[in-house]
Amino acid sequence: MTLSRQVADFAAKASLSDVPEEVLLRARHLVLDAVGLAFASTRYPFAAVARDALSAFGGGDHPVLAMPDRLPARDAAVLNGVLIHGMDFDDTHIPAVTHVSAAALPAALSAAVAQGATTRDLLLAYVLGVEVSARVGVGGAGGFHDVGFHPTAVAGAFGASVAAGKITGLDADGLATAQGIVGSMSSGLLEFLADGAWTKRLHPGWAAMSGLTAAGFAKAGWTGPNEVYEGRFGLYNTHLTGRETRPEAVVEGWGETWELMRTAVKPYPICHFIHAFADAALILRPEIGDTEISSIRCAIHPVPGKVVCEPLEAKWAPRDEYDAKFSLPFVVAAALQRGRFTLTELEDEALRDRGILDLAGKVIVVDDDESASPERIPDTSRSSWRTGGCCGTASRSTAATTSAR
Repeated sequence: MTLSRQVADFAAKASLSDVPEEVLLRARHLVLDAVGLAFASTRYPFAAVARDALSAFGGGDHPVLAMPDRLPARDAAVLNGVLIHGMDFDDTHIPAVTHVSAAALPAALSAAVAQGATTRDLLLAYVLGVEVSARVGVGGAGGFHDVGFHPTAVAGAFGASVAAGKITGLDADGLATAQGIVGSMSSGLLEFLADGAWTKRLHPGWAAMSGLTAAGFAKAGWTGPNEVYEGRFGLYNTHLTGRETRPEAVVEGWGETWELMRTAVKPYPICHFIHAFADAALILRPEIGDTEISSIRCAIHPVPGKVVCEPLEAKWAPRDEYDAKFSLPFVVAAALQRGRFTLTELEDEALRDRGILDLAGKVIVVDDDESASPERIPDTSRSSWRTGGCCGTASRSTAATTSAR
């Protein structure tokens, strides 16, 4: 059978009783985290802009998290995705490098409201959406970022199609078709890194909307390609042309291994590629004390390095708070300077802090020839500092971060 059909067969038969209690408990935890982030996002300008843009298309009867608005189902999913993901504080499936809840939950929520489904139906659909998104991301073998695709947008669309399709009542044929259809909608570019644009914030919501659309078309009788993952012009052969991929990961471990359990809650509101470096900086800070730092050397695999270290001149002085979230030099400098990295370190006052900016300018980035990336992203950081002839290193694994804020 095709990969999409194998996924569809499992999802069509799945019931909440098939999901271990520890997975359901973790799922509730992740949903609670996502909803909390949606509320927190409402204080930021991007939330109001997204709200205005979507409201201009007309109202509806679907709720929006943390807002009194009612929008059509797909627009509500877009806005909910923006609110969950907009602060870049939402959960991450580590091996897939994918924000799984930000697409799966909005899709499941809109579908549940449309169908008058129960919260149990919603929870099951969410879990299935996370499982699909994670496996599709893992299948890319760490290559999506390297070629400029955002895995959350790409993999999230497939998870959203299964989440929405499950609640809509699609059978195995319909769920396979929905995956085939959504393959033509799965995209999201990383070009925002060039100037700090807001497009990445839109990716999970757009993936959720695509999943709802694909499920709706499948239900109406539209057809989709059978080999959407492994085909000659399927996902992996187009998005990752010529690269080593693992399409079989899409179907591995269904019913035995629950990828949701490998989803981590972020301790920092920044790109996950920088978390290990923030950890290292905070560990080193007490040892450095008041000694003046002349340089900071950070070793990182070149794939995540493209995201958080290039171009280095721009990373030394982020243009805005979103730019700062993807700046390894700024995060390391702020952590060393202030002994923490919180939302406060992303405010205008911190972005203009001369002490942080001067220290960020001392960051030197080198390729890490011992990195385990992309299998573990980033598994370790090896940051070193030089103070008057003294040099040292520190490392700390963050491959399975699960600490709450």
